[in-house]
Amino acid sequence: MNAGAIGPRVLAVAFAAAPLALLAGCSQRVIQVTSEPTGALVTINDVPVGRTPLQTEFTYYGDYDVQVRKDGFEPIRTKATAWTPIYERPPLDLASAPFPYETVVKWHFKLEPSLEKTEPKQQFEEGLITRAKGLREQVDVPAPAKPAADKPEPAPESVPPAPGNAVETKPPSPPPA
Repeated sequence: MNAGAIGPRVLAVAFAAAPLALLAGCSQRVIQVTSEPTGALVTINDVPVGRTPLQTEFTYYGDYDVQVRKDGFEPIRTKATAWTPIYERPPLDLASAPFPYETVVKWHFKLEPSLEKTEPKQQFEEGLITRAKGLREQVDVPAPAKPAADKPEPAPESVPPAPGNAVETKPPSPPPA
């Protein structure tokens, strides 16, 4: 085989692959977060990312810890998943890698108004006390019964010493007069 004949072929393949190589890496992964109502503060994996509606880039597919908060609404703390699309799973990922694409993962959260904003103050406070009593009943466990004070504790059984291991015992000292 002639080494000179291989050179032009390799060079032709390299020139043909160059545009594809330049396209690689232009892909983008975005999480789009919306909420009802808008303007909620979003934290993903303990990192504040902004207020809804928002878009933020991400690197890895999988589960994320998400917190969504807004004054006057019950906060949401949950896990959300960025699922891997079929074109990024092996072996299809090898075919799609040279082409630019954008993957958008959409998460939507609906916040519920907090009770102190929806109920009259007196009704809210009464309900709060009722819920607290119910929780107390759930966690209150009766204390174990104390042993009766009039019953003497049983004396420990005496075990004779093994032969050759005699133990010297002294009688108890008399109580002070």
